[in-house]
Amino acid sequence: ERATSVYLVDRVVPMLPEVLSNFACSLRPNEDKYCFSAIFEMSEDTKIHKQWFGRTVIHSDRRFAYEEAQEVIETGKGDYNEEILTLDRLAKQLRQDRFKKGSINFNTLEVKFELDEKGEPLGVFLKEQKDANKLIEEFMLLANKKVAEFVGARAEETQVQRVGDMKTPKPFVYRIHDSPDPEKLQTFSEFIKKFGYRIDTTSPRGISDTLNRLMTDVHGKAEEALISQLAIRTMAKAVYSAENVGHYGLGFKFYSHFTSPIRRYPDVMVHRLLQHYLDGGKAIDAVELEEKCKHSSEREKLATEAERASIKFMQVKFMQDKEGEVFGGIVSGVSEWGIFVELEENKCEGMVRLRSMKDDFYNFNPDNYAVEGKRTGRLFRIGDEVTVKVLKADLSKKQLDFELLNDF
Repeated sequence: ERATSVYLVDRVVPMLPEVLSNFACSLRPNEDKYCFSAIFEMSEDTKIHKQWFGRTVIHSDRRFAYEEAQEVIETGKGDYNEEILTLDRLAKQLRQDRFKKGSINFNTLEVKFELDEKGEPLGVFLKEQKDANKLIEEFMLLANKKVAEFVGARAEETQVQRVGDMKTPKPFVYRIHDSPDPEKLQTFSEFIKKFGYRIDTTSPRGISDTLNRLMTDVHGKAEEALISQLAIRTMAKAVYSAENVGHYGLGFKFYSHFTSPIRRYPDVMVHRLLQHYLDGGKAIDAVELEEKCKHSSEREKLATEAERASIKFMQVKFMQDKEGEVFGGIVSGVSEWGIFVELEENKCEGMVRLRSMKDDFYNFNPDNYAVEGKRTGRLFRIGDEVTVKVLKADLSKKQLDFELLNDF
């Protein structure tokens, strides 16, 4: 029913009971654990020569925090430095190859809180994805992709069921991501021309190549936040499905979720199906599988909404004792009600209501993603720098109200 673990700011609601998620199934060091392994033999150029999938017993010799592994990558010294540096080198090659083949690179930052022993927020910071994180990401992507290929790409071989005289792939759980909506893409393309940027909307490969170039070109510029946000909104949302259409954002024809069975139910389904097919089992009921995929996608969406609400709640809580204080910020969104501002110092977001802006009568202009003054023509757009005063932090509504202090 839960289908996913939910990661709130001050706690985790695990999908599985804690005795499983933290003990029996967790890769605790110096203990034998049951696993489902994807084993690859590869050369320095990341070409895979052999692969094997199956149930195993694994013994972890050393548990690394990301920070520890990152230190080994940066200094070249420490436990298992040769293994970690080899994996880092291969991961960087895999990542480079992935982008060359159409994978899109969206840089997203994660908001984290420093909490005291009572769970009260002491500070806010942005978690940066470093090489150690990217190393794990690349090998997870490899395992997920190869598992999906193993089942899905063998329609002409043994992994098939017969329907009359037709051969079709055996049902499986795929993580799918459709190509962007052409209308949304065209609107986005027209908008970024105002900043002097262009994207090629004529082919899937052209879109991914020029989007990657765009993300590089806008990095560090005032319009970065606006364009990155709108680019992500232009994309479809990834979901689970028994019917494969590929993963557009990653540029993979076959993709699944295999690597996190403790926190995602689709991974559990993938493990069961993979073993079933490895044992020569017959195709399972695709209709029932699709229902489970749909349920998992819905639960994932609810978990994401809960995580965002948890972050918003903690941000407002953190700002409660700062009413009347002045901060620098960036316009992070606009609507018919007001201007959303993200504070530079702590990444908390609040709203300057249009009715509180007394120097002019302001209207929301959806075509330009801007709020515009009727008399002065003054524009406020995503990415603009502003100065605000904290008026109110309403914890029950999870709302921050700001007053605009810019000199006009």
